[in-house]
Amino acid sequence: MSAPALINFSAACFSSWRLGFCLALLGMGLAFPPASARAAETAAVKAAPIPVILDTDIGDDIDDTWALALLLKSPELDLKLAVGDYGKAEYRARLLAKLLARSGRGDVSVGLGLDVAPRGGGRQDAWVKDYELKSYPGKVFTNGVQAIIDTIMNSPQRVTLICIGPVPNIAAALQREPRIARHARFIGMDGSVRLGYGGAPSPCAEWNVKADPKSLQQVFAAPWDITITPLDTCGRVSLAGEKYRRVRDTTDRTAADVIANYRLWLGSDPASSPNAADQHSSTLFDPVAVYLALQPELCVMERMNLRVTDEGFTVLDPQGRPVNVATKWKDLGAFEDFLVTRLTGKP
Repeated sequence: MSAPALINFSAACFSSWRLGFCLALLGMGLAFPPASARAAETAAVKAAPIPVILDTDIGDDIDDTWALALLLKSPELDLKLAVGDYGKAEYRARLLAKLLARSGRGDVSVGLGLDVAPRGGGRQDAWVKDYELKSYPGKVFTNGVQAIIDTIMNSPQRVTLICIGPVPNIAAALQREPRIARHARFIGMDGSVRLGYGGAPSPCAEWNVKADPKSLQQVFAAPWDITITPLDTCGRVSLAGEKYRRVRDTTDRTAADVIANYRLWLGSDPASSPNAADQHSSTLFDPVAVYLALQPELCVMERMNLRVTDEGFTVLDPQGRPVNVATKWKDLGAFEDFLVTRLTGKP
């Protein structure tokens, strides 16, 4: 037999053997699933969302409201619990509950944070004046600190803790149950490393740190992975022009609620321009922390040893805590596009 004929004969034999083997497997109920089914299963595994807890001082600066909307518009993240931090417990919980309910996310639990100063309400009061927590369809925990602990310790996956305000809740949770640091990672909007507010060339005491430096010191002392967006990156984000108009004019309920709250927030400040809500956003610090929970590719990430001072500075210190820091943007415009696309649901 010639070489080509031998090759063809061998191939035919192998094909017949493979067909017979597969038929035998079918007879035993052991057939392999089709490639499309296997691909779908693989995609489902890869797409498993990340369990998230949001700890926020929502209701003070409006950027927390934008951050919550981005979180709700990110299917890669599975928001399990949202807790108000740094006082104003009832006010913050009502804001969270109403925003979640109107976004169709009554499955997310809401927690009341520690009753520490400051108390009362804030510049978004008018939006929740008639809203009562008892009307929220999901669970409301009066002890938000314990809810944070239980959510982390009962999760089969490591939880991502996104903190976009001062963190007395988190410090209290660590004191009560230090093991949470072994089952969670911390992502925060904190600090100022090389740049200050408005891109100032000198670092400053950023508000979330300055408001309660002792609590962030406890966070930095815990043995979890820490990632932060300081003012160096988050302090440069705002929307204007066509990008802002797309969000302002969207019919998406979640984004529309952000704009409604932004109008109220601006309206309560006599120093604000009366037309600002039609023209541009304020500085959007907090959405960057949500982004870092997803994909930090648009940021330059540096591993830095940082120390939190009693005055609220985050300073470089060789003996400090190793922290993943978003120090600058690779493409700020691309992040703005990402934010607009997520909030409006349209590229």
